[in-house]
Order: sequence, then structure tokens, then C-alpha cells
Amino acid sequence: MIGRLNHVAIVVPDLDAAAARYAGPLGAQVSAPQDLPDHGVRVVFVELPNSKIELMEPLGEASPVAGFLAKSPSGGMHHLCYEVEDIHAARDRLVAEGARVLGDGSPRTGAHGKPVLFLHPKDFDGCLIEIEQV
Repeated sequence: MIGRLNHVAIVVPDLDAAAARYAGPLGAQVSAPQDLPDHGVRVVFVELPNSKIELMEPLGEASPVAGFLAKSPSGGMHHLCYEVEDIHAARDRLVAEGARVLGDGSPRTGAHGKPVLFLHPKDFDGCLIEIEQV
């Protein structure tokens, strides 16, 4: 059901500094910052030949990743995002198999302008999973 790895998301305390580290010493192509108020984050994407890395910082104190930084002030890996062809069919199959979809179960528009859902980390060995329709 899942397709390729779309991105690995890393929460960072300073998005501009993190983006500069990837663009400078690593020589990566880094997108312009993008505010995602519906998700409470500001992000950039580091382009890789086979995937992406999403660097994200809280967009305000109410951000869902603000708590993550409170526990891990230097940041860290937040989630993995996998591509799916049909997000509704994927959701229905996951729920039938016992997985918990976060939120109300309705896809929201993600950073790439495509529908996304998040799956409870306790159902996937402690890892928050995002699925994105391609």
C-alpha cells in the first residue's frame, strides 16, 4: 500500500540556521521557507536525489511541535512521510487494521498542496507516520 518515502521531517529550534547548514557544508538545494498556519509550523525542504528532508520549526507557541522542542531543545527527527495513491482507501485500510488516525480522520492539505494524514506513533513502533496522496 505505501509507496516511496517522500520525506523525513526534523524539528529544529532555528529554521534559518538549519537550512544554512544543509545549503552550506552539505551543499544541498534548500527551498524557500513556507509558513503552514494550519499545521503550526514553518518549513523548508532539502531536496535529495531520492527523497526530501523537511526541516520545521514552531510557528507560534501553540504549535504542535513546540512541545517536541520543549522536550528536545536541540530538535530531532519528528516523522516519516510515505506516499500513497489514494489517501481515503489507505486510511480506511489502516483503520480496519487497527491503526489510529490523528485528528478527525479527514485529510488536510500539506506543505506540497496534497492531502495528508498522520498516524499515531504508538501504532508504528514509536514513529509518527504521515501519509501523503501523490
